[in-house]
Amino acid sequence: MNFNIIRNELQNILSGTSSYSYDAVIQTIARYLRRSERASPTAEEKHENKPKETAKLIEYAKKHNLFYEVLNEDDYISEGAEQKVFISGDDAVIKLNDAIYYASWKDYFHNLLLHNYFFSDTAYSFLGFYLKEDVLYAVVKQNFIKTEEQTDLANVRKFLVANGFENTKNHDYYHPVLGIILEDLHDENVLTNNGVLYFIDTVFYINSEVFWKDIE
Repeated sequence: MNFNIIRNELQNILSGTSSYSYDAVIQTIARYLRRSERASPTAEEKHENKPKETAKLIEYAKKHNLFYEVLNEDDYISEGAEQKVFISGDDAVIKLNDAIYYASWKDYFHNLLLHNYFFSDTAYSFLGFYLKEDVLYAVVKQNFIKTEEQTDLANVRKFLVANGFENTKNHDYYHPVLGIILEDLHDENVLTNNGVLYFIDTVFYINSEVFWKDIE
């Protein structure tokens, strides 16, 4: 497995020069946010800029009719620190995420792109934005994984290590060649069905100095 080729593919996806069909809108939004961001901002600068990003996204959503208007609050089933989950038929869920785990909205949309590349069987489809009580949420749809099995985290570690990731601590991993950080992979975020692992809630970050190597 040539990880340098994979990194190049991911660079193209995150920069918007290559995509899968379900990524087009996600890439467009990430590119819109990137245009107004100065080169290589620090995490602190990203946090400071996030309210401005939110305001820009609200205006962008209004201009391009990207507000999701058909959410049924009766379909609510659960929520965590970062998102609210709604059932959608028998085979899908809708998730509202306010990007609280990310220093910037751009980083959140990069997370979606990385997830869709690595875990296409649980890929996120972007449906739009949802505004409630002055909080902006991204709305995504994902396959619902039915399972009664307990995930063995040793299998998660084995799978990721075989694909070049290193276990840094607890449920967190890092890929030193790709410059990708993958966190919070406990047994509620990785499900098992018939012995197959399904990554349903991933938290990806990038180490810019490694990830964008040979470009910046």
